Amino acid sequence: MKVGREPVSQSVFPGSGFRSRLPRLLALGAVILLSVAIYAYRGRVEELAGYGYVGIFLLSLLANATIILPAPGVMVAFAMGGVFPAWGIALAAGAGAALGELSGYLAGYGGQAIIEDLRHYEQITAWMRRKRSLAYGLIFVMALIPNPLFDLAGIAAGTLKIPILPFLLWTFAGKTAKMLLFAYAGRWSLGGLGR
Repeated sequence: MKVGREPVSQSVFPGSGFRSRLPRLLALGAVILLSVAIYAYRGRVEELAGYGYVGIFLLSLLANATIILPAPGVMVAFAMGGVFPAWGIALAAGAGAALGELSGYLAGYGGQAIIEDLRHYEQITAWMRRKRSLAYGLIFVMALIPNPLFDLAGIAAGTLKIPILPFLLWTFAGKTAKMLLFAYAGRWSLGGLGR
Protein backbone atom coordinates (compact mmCIF):
# COMPACT_ATOMS: atom_id res chain seq x y z
CA MET A 1 0.00 0.00 0.00
CA LYS A 2 1.44 3.30 -1.07
CA VAL A 3 1.24 6.13 1.46
CA GLY A 4 1.63 9.64 0.17
CA ARG A 5 0.02 12.98 -0.25
CA GLU A 6 -2.74 13.62 -2.69
CA PRO A 7 -2.04 16.42 -5.09
CA VAL A 8 -3.34 19.71 -3.75
CA SER A 9 -4.83 22.22 -6.14
CA GLN A 10 -3.25 25.65 -6.31
CA SER A 11 -6.31 27.30 -4.79
CA VAL A 12 -8.91 25.86 -2.46
CA PHE A 13 -11.44 28.48 -3.52
CA PRO A 14 -12.11 28.93 -7.22
CA GLY A 15 -11.37 32.42 -8.44
CA SER A 16 -9.60 33.44 -5.25
CA GLY A 17 -6.46 34.65 -7.01
CA PHE A 18 -5.26 38.23 -6.86
CA ARG A 19 -6.45 38.98 -10.39
CA SER A 20 -10.01 37.98 -9.60
CA ARG A 21 -10.00 40.11 -6.44
CA LEU A 22 -8.31 43.19 -7.94
CA PRO A 23 -11.51 44.88 -9.27
CA ARG A 24 -13.19 44.37 -5.89
CA LEU A 25 -10.20 45.77 -4.00
CA LEU A 26 -10.00 48.79 -6.32
CA ALA A 27 -13.73 49.49 -5.91
CA LEU A 28 -13.44 49.28 -2.13
CA GLY A 29 -10.38 51.56 -2.09
CA ALA A 30 -12.10 54.15 -4.29
CA VAL A 31 -15.18 54.17 -2.04
CA ILE A 32 -13.07 54.64 1.10
CA LEU A 33 -11.07 57.50 -0.46
CA LEU A 34 -14.23 59.21 -1.72
CA SER A 35 -15.93 58.96 1.68
CA VAL A 36 -12.92 60.41 3.50
CA ALA A 37 -12.52 63.25 0.97
CA ILE A 38 -16.20 64.22 1.11
CA TYR A 39 -16.21 64.19 4.89
CA ALA A 40 -12.98 66.21 5.11
CA TYR A 41 -14.22 68.91 2.70
CA ARG A 42 -17.87 68.96 3.72
CA GLY A 43 -17.85 72.72 4.50
CA ARG A 44 -16.79 73.70 0.98
CA VAL A 45 -19.23 71.27 -0.63
CA GLU A 46 -22.20 73.36 0.58
CA GLU A 47 -21.16 76.16 -1.82
CA LEU A 48 -22.56 74.03 -4.67
CA ALA A 49 -26.11 74.94 -3.65
CA GLY A 50 -25.65 78.30 -5.39
CA TYR A 51 -25.65 76.54 -8.77
CA GLY A 52 -29.36 75.70 -8.78
CA TYR A 53 -30.51 72.24 -9.83
CA VAL A 54 -27.01 71.23 -10.92
CA GLY A 55 -25.73 72.21 -7.48
CA ILE A 56 -28.56 70.32 -5.77
CA PHE A 57 -27.78 67.25 -7.88
CA LEU A 58 -24.06 67.42 -7.04
CA LEU A 59 -24.65 68.07 -3.33
CA SER A 60 -27.03 65.15 -3.14
CA LEU A 61 -24.61 62.91 -5.04
CA LEU A 62 -21.75 63.82 -2.69
CA ALA A 63 -23.88 63.53 0.46
CA ASN A 64 -25.01 60.04 -0.51
CA ALA A 65 -21.60 58.87 -1.72
CA THR A 66 -20.30 58.73 1.83
CA ILE A 67 -20.54 55.37 3.55
CA ILE A 68 -21.79 55.47 7.14
CA LEU A 69 -20.32 59.00 7.64
CA PRO A 70 -23.06 61.60 8.15
CA ALA A 71 -23.76 64.06 5.35
CA PRO A 72 -26.72 66.51 5.12
CA GLY A 73 -28.42 65.21 1.96
CA VAL A 74 -32.06 65.79 2.91
CA MET A 75 -31.23 69.17 4.42
CA VAL A 76 -30.28 70.41 0.96
CA ALA A 77 -33.75 69.52 -0.33
CA PHE A 78 -35.34 71.12 2.74
CA ALA A 79 -33.34 74.36 2.43
CA MET A 80 -33.85 74.66 -1.33
CA GLY A 81 -37.60 74.07 -0.89
CA GLY A 82 -37.98 77.74 -0.06
CA VAL A 83 -36.28 78.78 -3.31
CA PHE A 84 -37.05 76.28 -6.11
CA PRO A 85 -40.15 74.26 -7.07
CA ALA A 86 -40.35 71.07 -5.00
CA TRP A 87 -40.64 68.70 -7.99
CA GLY A 88 -37.43 70.04 -9.55
CA ILE A 89 -35.56 69.68 -6.27
CA ALA A 90 -36.88 66.15 -5.84
CA LEU A 91 -35.77 65.07 -9.32
CA ALA A 92 -32.31 66.65 -9.06
CA ALA A 93 -31.68 65.48 -5.50
CA GLY A 94 -33.19 62.04 -6.14
CA ALA A 95 -30.99 61.45 -9.19
CA GLY A 96 -27.89 62.63 -7.32
CA ALA A 97 -28.75 60.49 -4.29
CA ALA A 98 -29.30 57.37 -6.39
CA LEU A 99 -25.97 57.77 -8.17
CA GLY A 100 -24.25 58.56 -4.87
CA GLU A 101 -25.56 55.33 -3.36
CA LEU A 102 -23.52 53.41 -5.92
CA SER A 103 -20.63 53.84 -3.47
CA GLY A 104 -22.36 51.49 -1.03
CA TYR A 105 -23.22 49.09 -3.82
CA LEU A 106 -19.58 49.06 -4.97
CA ALA A 107 -18.36 48.62 -1.40
CA GLY A 108 -20.54 45.52 -1.14
CA TYR A 109 -19.34 44.29 -4.49
CA GLY A 110 -15.73 44.98 -3.60
CA GLY A 111 -15.45 44.17 0.07
CA GLN A 112 -18.32 42.21 1.52
CA ALA A 113 -16.18 40.72 4.30
CA ILE A 114 -15.95 44.08 6.06
CA ILE A 115 -19.58 44.25 7.21
CA GLU A 116 -20.80 40.66 7.23
CA ASP A 117 -20.78 40.34 11.00
CA LEU A 118 -23.18 43.22 11.68
CA ARG A 119 -26.61 42.14 12.85
CA HIS A 120 -28.55 44.62 10.68
CA TYR A 121 -26.51 43.78 7.62
CA GLU A 122 -27.19 40.07 8.05
CA GLN A 123 -30.91 40.74 8.47
CA ILE A 124 -31.09 42.94 5.37
CA THR A 125 -29.08 40.44 3.36
CA ALA A 126 -31.36 37.59 4.48
CA TRP A 127 -34.44 39.55 3.36
CA MET A 128 -32.87 40.32 -0.01
CA ARG A 129 -31.84 36.70 -0.58
CA ARG A 130 -35.41 35.42 -0.19
CA LYS A 131 -36.82 37.01 -3.32
CA ARG A 132 -35.72 39.60 -5.86
CA SER A 133 -39.07 41.38 -5.65
CA LEU A 134 -38.66 41.64 -1.90
CA ALA A 135 -35.13 42.99 -2.40
CA TYR A 136 -36.37 45.73 -4.74
CA GLY A 137 -39.19 46.66 -2.37
CA LEU A 138 -36.76 46.78 0.55
CA ILE A 139 -34.41 49.04 -1.44
CA PHE A 140 -37.33 51.38 -2.24
CA VAL A 141 -38.59 51.54 1.36
CA MET A 142 -35.13 52.04 2.83
CA ALA A 143 -34.43 54.80 0.28
CA LEU A 144 -37.75 56.46 1.14
CA ILE A 145 -37.30 56.51 4.91
CA PRO A 146 -34.53 58.72 6.30
CA ASN A 147 -32.26 56.27 8.09
CA PRO A 148 -28.56 55.44 8.29
CA LEU A 149 -29.19 51.80 7.31
CA PHE A 150 -29.53 52.45 3.58
CA ASP A 151 -25.76 52.15 3.24
CA LEU A 152 -26.12 48.60 4.54
CA ALA A 153 -28.86 47.91 1.98
CA GLY A 154 -26.59 49.18 -0.80
CA ILE A 155 -23.71 47.06 0.47
CA ALA A 156 -25.99 44.02 0.70
CA ALA A 157 -27.26 44.62 -2.85
CA GLY A 158 -23.68 44.77 -4.12
CA THR A 159 -22.68 41.69 -2.17
CA LEU A 160 -25.63 39.71 -3.55
CA LYS A 161 -24.90 40.98 -7.10
CA ILE A 162 -28.37 42.44 -7.53
CA PRO A 163 -28.40 43.95 -11.04
CA ILE A 164 -27.22 47.55 -10.95
CA LEU A 165 -30.00 49.06 -13.12
CA PRO A 166 -32.92 47.87 -10.93
CA PHE A 167 -30.90 48.91 -7.85
CA LEU A 168 -30.53 52.43 -9.29
CA LEU A 169 -34.18 52.67 -10.40
CA TRP A 170 -35.63 51.60 -7.04
CA THR A 171 -33.17 53.80 -5.17
CA PHE A 172 -34.07 56.75 -7.42
CA ALA A 173 -37.80 56.19 -6.84
CA GLY A 174 -37.43 56.05 -3.05
CA LYS A 175 -34.94 58.92 -2.80
CA THR A 176 -36.99 61.15 -5.13
CA ALA A 177 -40.17 60.61 -3.08
CA LYS A 178 -38.25 61.37 0.12
CA MET A 179 -36.66 64.50 -1.36
CA LEU A 180 -40.08 65.69 -2.55
CA LEU A 181 -41.42 65.46 1.00
CA PHE A 182 -38.42 67.36 2.38
CA ALA A 183 -38.64 70.00 -0.36
CA TYR A 184 -42.33 70.61 0.41
CA ALA A 185 -41.55 70.70 4.14
CA GLY A 186 -38.90 73.33 3.44
CA ARG A 187 -41.27 75.31 1.25
CA TRP A 188 -43.98 75.33 3.93
CA SER A 189 -41.53 76.04 6.75
CA LEU A 190 -39.45 78.67 5.00
CA GLY A 191 -42.41 80.26 3.22
CA GLY A 192 -40.96 80.43 -0.29
CA LEU A 193 -38.09 82.83 0.44
CA GLY A 194 -37.06 83.28 -3.16
CA ARG A 195 -40.55 83.79 -4.61
